[in-house]
Amino acid sequence: MNTRKYLFFIVICFLISSCSKKDNSVPPGVETYSPLYVASYRATIGCIVTSDGGSGIVACGVYIGTAQDPETSGARLQMGNDTGIFLGQVAGLEAGTQYFIKAFASNTAGESLGSLVEITTPGIITDYDNNNYETVKIGTRLWMAENLRTLHFANGDNIATTEPATLDISAEATPEYQWAYEGNDTYDDVYGRLYTWFTVTDTRKVCPTGWHVPSDDEWTALENTLGGFEVAGSKLKESGNSHWISPYNLYATNESCFSALPGGYRNNTGGFSYMGNYGYWWSTSEGDSENAWIRSLFVQSIQITRTDFAKKYGASVRCIKDVK
Repeated sequence: MNTRKYLFFIVICFLISSCSKKDNSVPPGVETYSPLYVASYRATIGCIVTSDGGSGIVACGVYIGTAQDPETSGARLQMGNDTGIFLGQVAGLEAGTQYFIKAFASNTAGESLGSLVEITTPGIITDYDNNNYETVKIGTRLWMAENLRTLHFANGDNIATTEPATLDISAEATPEYQWAYEGNDTYDDVYGRLYTWFTVTDTRKVCPTGWHVPSDDEWTALENTLGGFEVAGSKLKESGNSHWISPYNLYATNESCFSALPGGYRNNTGGFSYMGNYGYWWSTSEGDSENAWIRSLFVQSIQITRTDFAKKYGASVRCIKDVK
């Protein structure tokens, strides 16, 4: 396998208990991390170096490939040179494909391998407009790893927008609209579109068949899977400053492969705000007659925030797969 196929980014390194030195070194102890987050095109993988064998670790990381002997036929991805837990994200995978992973660690006495771990990347899904979306398995649930950008309900009916995009809709009782941010369609491919709550709860459904807009409880379950709302934001947000404004977003790791983006929002009088700073995602759960529960992420925070949001506002949508 051509090792250049994969792009690799170290996102987390936990250095733990360095072992005492011995007179006669032996190969190090290493275990293969069993991935918790696997997306269509990427996964968070890693190695756990439990012992240096009596001499310093020269290198540690993982082998990954599509055959059961990745150490000879796959790509070698170096992640560190110490004892501890090293997690990183590999990109460039193919959707719906089985991969095999083995951790490695080497010192002056030789190289040790961890056990063989198998993962299968989830497939992509397609909406009515033939937009394709990467998906990600987090815990036991499958989520979209991109924001929704459809212009139609699942049955093919058009989802209206306003002309102009900044039209005041505050006097409308149950407005069902979608917009590109500031009416600029070039934002769609990255940030998706913004929808009112009345749109995302319409019985015609905005999500592809077999998927739905998550409830407040489903968002809470996601937070808990990621260690609670206090830290889940850092694991959900896309890392770096390609889309989140610089110089912030320092603690975003995207460990979950959810790749949350700051699409901003639209208010009911027609103003668009906070692209690059905030992302807002609907739940289907009402707060009261005027508001519904959302989740938001902020560029300078590692938390995910639960708050109520006016139903006439426009916010992003992530779909979750139905449970059979």
